[in-house]
Amino acid sequence: MGQTIAEKILEAHRIGGDQHVEPGSVVRAKVDFVLLNDANGPVAFRHFANMGGGKVAVPEKIGLVCDHFAPAPSAAGARMLGDMRRFARDKGIELFFDVGKGGIEHTLIPEQGYIGPGNLVAGGDSHTGTAGAFNAFGTGMSWAGMAAIMMLDETWFRVPESMRFHLHGTKAPYVTGKDVILQILQDIGVDGALYRSMEFGGPGIAQFNIDERMGICNMVVEAGAKTGIVEADDITRAWAEQTCKRAWSLVNADADAQYASRHELDLSRMRPMVAKPYSPENVVSVDQLSGIHVDQVYMGNCANGTLSDLRQIASVLKGRKIAHGTRAMIVPATQKIYMQAMAEGLIEQFIEAGAAVSTPTCGACFGGHNGALDDGEVAFATINRNFKGRGGHAGAQVYLGNSYVAAATAVAGEIIDPARL
Repeated sequence: MGQTIAEKILEAHRIGGDQHVEPGSVVRAKVDFVLLNDANGPVAFRHFANMGGGKVAVPEKIGLVCDHFAPAPSAAGARMLGDMRRFARDKGIELFFDVGKGGIEHTLIPEQGYIGPGNLVAGGDSHTGTAGAFNAFGTGMSWAGMAAIMMLDETWFRVPESMRFHLHGTKAPYVTGKDVILQILQDIGVDGALYRSMEFGGPGIAQFNIDERMGICNMVVEAGAKTGIVEADDITRAWAEQTCKRAWSLVNADADAQYASRHELDLSRMRPMVAKPYSPENVVSVDQLSGIHVDQVYMGNCANGTLSDLRQIASVLKGRKIAHGTRAMIVPATQKIYMQAMAEGLIEQFIEAGAAVSTPTCGACFGGHNGALDDGEVAFATINRNFKGRGGHAGAQVYLGNSYVAAATAVAGEIIDPARL
């Protein structure tokens, strides 16, 4: 019987045993990369100490990224960052990315070449599935589980069932990877992929570059998925050959792989989509919304602060200004992306339009700092969640959508289809 991408990757990383890897089976496995940030790392470090941890098993597999409370917004945030610095120093972890030295973890680590196709990636953050854009199996795990991996250099997985999403047709202007995942969330809901692997492929996937594939895989956890993986193609190979510093191998499903369900997505029928408060599954097309004033537009985050996103924003903002009564924030996901955007003149364009441009940080995404929302405010954001309290005060409302729609909304001062500008 054939295997899915997830099954093949888990089998390739399995420790011992000769049983066939199939849904429901439990395997011990070594991971290729362990990823922690300043919001979850300090908790994992305490678990590590409570387990009697001394040295970490393989320090070169561990990446520590300061992105949530960076730059520190308070004494409490500074303590979290300090915990990261101390653990990196004490355990000899060289892949430590401090304030000003990296960016947002899910964009930064692949950008730096530390994960690639066929890799198995474990992270303390629920959006570790973003790694699937690169044909890797990425998944968020418990903080105690992360501590155990650092100590033992292994973990265990119950092999997930897989779902196949077949993309076909030619996408319309202003449709991005964000719209693909929002369409799927509208179709299957926030519990439609519980502990499953969502695998994306078909001829339509070639219309989305690596950056836009990140936008798809970043939000698979919003459907409850264990992971989400884009099948390997020429785009994957070209990215890996140019970027990856470590071993990688393209992985695709067998023709006779068994899926729990199969789904067809006709890109020619897809519109830019928007998730209304207070759930990522509360999705409608942008042309079903009108006249909704927006106080703040936030463009950036772990999947939508890429260079492609910044170029999309710039294409809409060119020659235009941010609307009076609306604030616009743009957050490049990494320092490298920030520098590339500067070289292309994008940062200057954003500032001239009236937007605030920030150093890479997750602050506004979770409402911790650097753009938190007040009671009663309405925001449009390219982030991945819009529950009550996400982005700031529980009385605020957050709409989710792609970078084109976000930029158009900032110009109009209300949610609008960019085609109408």
